[in-house]
Order: sequence, then C-alpha cells, then structure tokens
Amino acid sequence: MRRIETLYLAGPEAWFPGAAEHLALCAAICAEAGFQLLTPDASALRQTEPDEVMAREIYAERVARLRRADAGIVNLTPWRGPAADPGAAFEAGFLSGLGKPVLGWLNVASEDDAEYLGRVDAWVGAQLDEAGVWRDGDGCLIENFGLPETAMLWAEARQLFVVATPDLMTDLTGLRLCLDALKLYAE
Repeated sequence: MRRIETLYLAGPEAWFPGAAEHLALCAAICAEAGFQLLTPDASALRQTEPDEVMAREIYAERVARLRRADAGIVNLTPWRGPAADPGAAFEAGFLSGLGKPVLGWLNVASEDDAEYLGRVDAWVGAQLDEAGVWRDGDGCLIENFGLPETAMLWAEARQLFVVATPDLMTDLTGLRLCLDALKLYAE
C-alpha cells in the first residue's frame, strides 16, 4: 500500500466568505493529524481577469493537484441545492478514477436532512407515483436508497460521515472524522 501523506480537500469552501482563513484552518487541522493539505497555487494562474482562460488555468491547476494527492477528503455538504457542490463531486470522481482513497462528510441541520430524498423533496418537491416510485415535480425519478447522497458519491467514499450541526458552512467535525478514519486506513 502506498503511504498517504498528501491530501486534496474538495468542497464548496473556495466560495465561502473568509475562504482563505477557512483553508488555512483546514491545512492546520490536516497537519496536526500528520497530513499535508495540497493548497491552491495562485502563482499557476497567469490570467488576472475572470474569463474562460482563467477557468482553464484553474482547472489545470486543480487537476495537477488531484494527481499529486495521495488521497482526497470531500465536503459533500449540500450546497446551492439538495446535493453536493458539483465541482466537489467531479473531484471525488477524478480521485476515484486515479485509484486514490476518497473519504467524505456532509453537514446537515438535523437528522431529518440526512437523507437525499428528503432534501430533494424540501427543494423541489417529491411524490410517489402510481407505481410507488419517488419523482420530482418534473416527473424525474429520485434516487431513494435511504442514503445521505446519491449512490455514486456515497458508494465511492471509503467513509462518509453525516454531521448534524447548526453551522453548515464552517463546522469541521466531518473533516476531523475523515482524518481519523484516513489514519486508520493508512496503517
């Protein structure tokens, strides 16, 4: 087994208020656990104005970091809807495709929010059709496995922790749980 030293942290945190301070705290928590968090390299960006070129530079930098990481921890907290940040979902899949272990967490306000179906219902509505299948307002099938996230994200995570907290954006209990699990996995 390859030694796990470096980590990629995926999630919506880059868009949060105080993102730099939050990332620094995450890096410190990872270091305390014995891992190095691979942080974004701003010097990799040549473009200074947000446009397609900058987006491609950001993508290239993140993919390079994903390739260098020994493992990934993904914040799957519902963001801008009932499910995980789509960028974090992509990064989890990319890490998985590279054969690297992925662990994840999601923060929810209460146990009632722990199931994906319930969150979809809260956001866009859900109803049982005549065959007993859950569908959204457009008639599209809703995954109903009683899981906290879609089957593909849930199944890939070596560990997926659901944390009930009033602080959905900055509670890092899940990160700490993932780091503890990763230490056990790496042994």
